[in-house]
Amino acid sequence: MEIIRTVDELRRRVADAKAQGRTVGLVPTMGALHAGHVSLIEKARGDNDIVVVSVFVNPTQFNNPEDLKTYPRTEEADVEKLIAAGADFAFIPSVEEVYPEPDTRIFDLGPVAEVMEGAMRPGHFNGVAQIVSKLFDMVRPTRAYFGEKDFQQIAVIRRMVEIEGFDLEIVACPIKRETDGLAMSSRNVRLTPEQRLIAPAIHRTLEGSLSWSADHTVEQTKRYVIDELNSLPQLEVEYYEIVDGKTMQPISDWAETTEPVGCVTVYCGNVRLIDNIKYPVRR
Repeated sequence: MEIIRTVDELRRRVADAKAQGRTVGLVPTMGALHAGHVSLIEKARGDNDIVVVSVFVNPTQFNNPEDLKTYPRTEEADVEKLIAAGADFAFIPSVEEVYPEPDTRIFDLGPVAEVMEGAMRPGHFNGVAQIVSKLFDMVRPTRAYFGEKDFQQIAVIRRMVEIEGFDLEIVACPIKRETDGLAMSSRNVRLTPEQRLIAPAIHRTLEGSLSWSADHTVEQTKRYVIDELNSLPQLEVEYYEIVDGKTMQPISDWAETTEPVGCVTVYCGNVRLIDNIKYPVRR
């Protein structure tokens, strides 16, 4: 595997591969890699001739400076995982390399970016669109891979691709979980041992809401999840919404959508965790 630090070198190496007719898979990450990231790389490895993984903590998507400061950075361990997973190129640039000038672009992302994470983290999705569009422009991949833990983010990226006219396939990959059900996240390392024992209740509660939802309304199901989680020590729900999986807009009746998805953000102590679950289609 080759580590690339500059945009010019990245463009050159990818262009060489494409000139030989090779397909290119891109896995954008912010580092602190775990088995969830590895599953994306392995999927990309199976689908493409060349796999590029970016490792870059993007400052423009953090609306909380403290969150940016405390986000884990583990380059040496990340490189070892990338080699083991079969990546061909690791793009690990500096902030100055990616943003030689401030990125002032404002994307018209529409309603998919205005609810849930968009409402709670103003500017976050515009920052995501900035960095992902830059990576797509640098690599021009055949396919790009994202984990469904960040379910809303995938809808936002699809919208950005539509706006910018990128010719590529967005591949959404299933959530990778710990054995106790906790969705894998780079932020999990910030949980205390006690919090790490509590956090899997998020997924257990979402799973429990599946059977509950069979004979309860959307609103009753939302209330069930929120009350269950808030009753547990150190857990506090920021939001729980049941939405249409394509538009990200909240639904009020199960029959409104063919893709009902529950999206939750929960603080476990001061660590912000997200998860989601897909509900059965009802007509």
